[in-house]
Amino acid sequence: MEKNMRSHLARRPEVIYFLVAGYCLLSIILKVLRPASIEIDESEQAFLSQYLMLGYGTQPPLYNWLQYGVVALFGISVTALAIVKNTLLFLFLLFYGFTARILTQSQALAAVAMLTVLTLPPVFLLSQRDLSHTVAALFTVSLFLYGFFSVLKQPPRLIGYLLVGLAVGLGTIAKYNFVIVPVAAVLAILPERRFRERLFDWRVLAALVACLAVVAPHAYWVVNNLSDATGVTVAEMKEGADSALLPHSLEGLLSLAVATIKGFALTLFVFALVFYADLGKILRARNEWTGILGRMLVATFVIIALIVLAMGATHMRAKWLALFTALLPLYLACKVDAAGLDPARRLPALLSIAGVLSVGVILMLWARVIVGPMIGDYSFVHIPYGGFARAVSSGREAPPAAIVADDRVLAGNLRIQFPNTPIILPGFPPDVTAKLPSGSVLFVWSAEGEGRDKIPHRLLNVLASNGAGGSAPESTIVTIPYNLGTAADKYKFGYAWAQQH
Repeated sequence: MEKNMRSHLARRPEVIYFLVAGYCLLSIILKVLRPASIEIDESEQAFLSQYLMLGYGTQPPLYNWLQYGVVALFGISVTALAIVKNTLLFLFLLFYGFTARILTQSQALAAVAMLTVLTLPPVFLLSQRDLSHTVAALFTVSLFLYGFFSVLKQPPRLIGYLLVGLAVGLGTIAKYNFVIVPVAAVLAILPERRFRERLFDWRVLAALVACLAVVAPHAYWVVNNLSDATGVTVAEMKEGADSALLPHSLEGLLSLAVATIKGFALTLFVFALVFYADLGKILRARNEWTGILGRMLVATFVIIALIVLAMGATHMRAKWLALFTALLPLYLACKVDAAGLDPARRLPALLSIAGVLSVGVILMLWARVIVGPMIGDYSFVHIPYGGFARAVSSGREAPPAAIVADDRVLAGNLRIQFPNTPIILPGFPPDVTAKLPSGSVLFVWSAEGEGRDKIPHRLLNVLASNGAGGSAPESTIVTIPYNLGTAADKYKFGYAWAQQH
């Protein structure tokens, strides 16, 4: 059957769209089949889905707005979280293939581009582990590339320019570093006279209006909350600066070089393995599209290097470069096209490798949930939030009027378990924590570790800000067996009830 599928792909490369859709659907199914405990990014999305705001902190709001809309329609659940992420991942791959189809006029090369992009670690690994905003940004990158190259290759049309403007606006509110991509694109076409003329078309103004209309609400928030929007990212980029052995500029550039190699290495290796017989011809081949994409790749990393130097950054992570390394598979597909090669007979091998990486990862992550407890390896997924919810609700006629949680992971998971109860996190947002609702309010924290048997001070501060002075409410510690774990392995939760009037 596998052999028939691969030969069918060689004859009918458009089947790749159905395979990619099946991959994303499988990811959703396996996510739903796991215990209903979620990890860091997903728990943050579950918690924040209660609020529709112009800004949420260090990350732009596009993913949060999409998640809020899905939850408003269908309710909060693990399924709702998985659908948003995997729909965005599918759209990223879909428009990536569409872009390759425009540039190469070949469905086989579109399949090459889509399969090759699945070998990028942020796509096949990190997006399935716990990324959210980066997945949304990857979609906007492929949407921008589709609109941008459509404008360059076809006669100027208003709809094309509007699509570019929309994509730039969505990308900007998906991930702030997205703006490097359109800047690099503009720089890349400057040497080409016939493409440079597209920058002075009156339709560019329409694109700018479309972009500003999308960005303006969040831009207003950023202007008034600049430190909240940038503080954490800047701090992470300067991580380890005090102990750096080299000058900050060299440390930052070295870290960028290492992160770039990590981002490109596997994809280049896979491509070289599949096209080894024609590598020399592919490397020498050039056309106008390889020129533009090559300049875009160079421009993006030059801009990033300048930002590293300007900020005095000393630390770069490969996942931060995901939006820029995503340009590489499209560039490679165009190189194959410029070499005049028919890639159809290489598709089965590329499908096998991309399939092992992408499907293998989601199967491995699912299997780890099952196998982990057998060897005493517990993760966020095994923390028994469902068991705690049943224990704390036992014997009570009504759910709590509100739940105050000690951290975002706990808050997001309690949102899954108590979908109709407001979940409050101290300090976010301030106007919500200022007033607790009347009734029985449940305060919850992780009791793992020393000194965690009493209600934490940050939760007591919420009580104090609501006029509840005097002694702290009585704390209760409960131990619940881990999801899929043995009866002897248990997780400790702390909770306290307080009556608000």
